[in-house]
Amino acid sequence: MKPENILSNLNLQENMIACEFGCGAGALTIALAKRLKNGRVFGLDVQEEKLSALQSRASSLENLKNVFTVRCDLEKPGDSTLRKNFVDLVLIPNVLYQAENKCGIIKEGSRILKRRGQLLIVDWIENPFKKHQKHVAGLEEVKNLAGKAELILKREFQASDNHYALLFTK
Repeated sequence: MKPENILSNLNLQENMIACEFGCGAGALTIALAKRLKNGRVFGLDVQEEKLSALQSRASSLENLKNVFTVRCDLEKPGDSTLRKNFVDLVLIPNVLYQAENKCGIIKEGSRILKRRGQLLIVDWIENPFKKHQKHVAGLEEVKNLAGKAELILKREFQASDNHYALLFTK
């Protein structure tokens, strides 16, 4: 997946507040922060090492002052610590296939999303990793879970040869 290909499918404005769930090293977070020059981008992950690397890259290498990191377990309700109705955009890339509580993650995204905000889920079409025995959430399952989180499907597209993308609004 190329971050620019993903971001080109979104309605972005420079002053938005955005968040990437399971940001890891932050390729999408960095690309998003460059586009949201007057906004803020939060990278959320359970691994402190990944968040530290992201913060270092953002501030030292990329000279970005609009990237913030939060260590949390997104499967736990409210653990993101972000306020309700706070962000304009939530990205959930390559997270659901490795989660036990897929619905909890989507609900947390919906909780922090502003009304009319965008929530983008990108995930594997098929699980390429043997070590992750959890199942890949297919399109219909994700649509159903998003409906339970009071999200409305805006559009779907193929994010790469191996990834689907579903864009929802609140």
